[in-house]
Amino acid sequence: MQRIDFTDRLRATPTRPGVYLMRDKAGKVLYVGKAASLRNRVRSYFAPSAKHPPKIVRMVAKVADFEYIVAESESEALILECNLIKEHQPQYNARLKDDKSYPFIKIDVSEDFPQVYITRRIKKDGSRYFGPFANAGSVRRTLSLLKKLFPYRSCTKTITGTDDRPCLDYFIHRCVGPCIGAVNKEQYAEVIDQVTYFLEGKTNEVVKAIEKRMLEASDDLEFEKAAALRDQLQAIEKVHEGQKVLHLTTDNIDVIAASAGLREAWVEVFFIRQGKLIGRDNFLMAGTQDDEPGKILTAFVKQFYDATPYVPPRILVEHGLEDTAAIESWLMEKRRGTVRIQVPQRGEKRRLVEMVAENAAQGFAQLQVKQMADTAAMDTAMSELQEALSLPNLPKRIECYDISNTQGTNPVGSMVVFENGKPRNDHYRRFKIKSVDGIDDYSMMREMLTRRFKRFSKLKANGKNNSDAAADSGATSSKSGGGEAWGIAPDLVLIDGGKGHLGAALSVFLDLGINDIPLASLAKENEELFVPQMPEPIVLPRTSQGLFLVQRARDEAHRFAITFHRERRSKKSVESALDLVPGIGPKRKRLLLRKFGSLKGIQAASMEELAAVPGMTLKLARQVKNYV
Repeated sequence: MQRIDFTDRLRATPTRPGVYLMRDKAGKVLYVGKAASLRNRVRSYFAPSAKHPPKIVRMVAKVADFEYIVAESESEALILECNLIKEHQPQYNARLKDDKSYPFIKIDVSEDFPQVYITRRIKKDGSRYFGPFANAGSVRRTLSLLKKLFPYRSCTKTITGTDDRPCLDYFIHRCVGPCIGAVNKEQYAEVIDQVTYFLEGKTNEVVKAIEKRMLEASDDLEFEKAAALRDQLQAIEKVHEGQKVLHLTTDNIDVIAASAGLREAWVEVFFIRQGKLIGRDNFLMAGTQDDEPGKILTAFVKQFYDATPYVPPRILVEHGLEDTAAIESWLMEKRRGTVRIQVPQRGEKRRLVEMVAENAAQGFAQLQVKQMADTAAMDTAMSELQEALSLPNLPKRIECYDISNTQGTNPVGSMVVFENGKPRNDHYRRFKIKSVDGIDDYSMMREMLTRRFKRFSKLKANGKNNSDAAADSGATSSKSGGGEAWGIAPDLVLIDGGKGHLGAALSVFLDLGINDIPLASLAKENEELFVPQMPEPIVLPRTSQGLFLVQRARDEAHRFAITFHRERRSKKSVESALDLVPGIGPKRKRLLLRKFGSLKGIQAASMEELAAVPGMTLKLARQVKNYV
């Protein structure tokens, strides 16, 4: 498809801040973006020398038209961007899944006897809103806890105070009985204040208020009332003990981290109020393929805080955001106070971010396992694949391969194994690509497959010891053991890529004389499967369990490859800087990294802190500062 020349239109595009929309030939919105300078940003997509992520490259190839909306400021453009993403749900934007339906807890304080209930719309009506929650289940669990702790009314009747009888809630101390006049408007308002304080994390204020009322009731010889307040106090304190207390003074903080798959990402948010972890929630982001973690978190922060009515003064994130200054400015306008977005590098805040990141990774892993946990679905998936790909056997063992590199640097390959539809982690392998220079994915794929199946062919031919084969392969295992993996013939070899990658894999099989292992590739663009000797792609139904299984294997291979690539890139970055410092050998380098955690930590440390590390001197510390 020939790219349209937008030169004249780009020249006429203003340099003011605003929002741009990329459309395909059918007029469908492909992407929505914000820019401080519309002309410079939009022009960057079409520059011949532009180096974009694969997702953006695919998007640009489809662009048939673009339009823009000029804004008064970057903050205004950011709000407009969020609204347009919600409206159009563009394919190439990272976006909250089903964000229009996220529920909130609403308390209409303008009512004489306010209710506490779920809503999905925020109005500027003076009500208090808390959320958003990931789903109705999350908010119902919160409401269930609130109802156990605070006796507000759960009915929807008009309160006159003249009813003859209260409902059951009154007799079990789950309602203070405004319907029969047991409390007046001011007394009921105290209960609602306690609910509000609790949702804001101000548990101490709630405890003090209830203690005061309990003592007053005791002094007035209202022992039944005092006992009910005592039970309520004990219940609140039990919940309070379960909240993780952090040594972060009395800060209100949101902590955000993400775990990304190939097509979606799991974002975990911890809510810390008054130094206590009062809650957590998680959200799924769609359209995140090829996005770096910082880009995913940027999209989430903009869309999440556009929806939520409360913005804390500090937000901790796992990775740096794009346009941090503009986002902080927008959030300060919304909060009407200072807001800081930080990526902590050390100390308790860093450990807190790591804890949230671990929860995100575990949550995403559980989601993926849950999606494939049904044995019947596994059997169906393998049967569908066997029929669609004309496989001689049920694909009980699938090996999937992927390549990861940045402009040809630090190239690595991954091999993941699925047995009976589930990951076999001890058979995973990682490959350092050794013989290919520059950007050549096909050659990299050939090298990896050659090394893997050469070992397989040797084992098959002469029965060589598995452990010897593993040592010869030049690949590393994700876990210890599992040497027998090299001698097992897969029922299907799956390549991440299109026809070109399939051709590279087929050439390896032909060179090695392998003709009894089925081969296929899965192309990302339209999720098409290609097999040798078949020019047309195989397209499985979007609801097919077989399609989901190969997507899961492909995503896992991609994750495993990119994780290894980042490790190598990070290690090389540290090595290239510290190895240049005279007098800093492997031992001192290891001690420095152990003490400060990373190259950034070393850069941020003072000379005195560097010199205090065992084996270091002030002279060496000065040299480290000069070189790093």
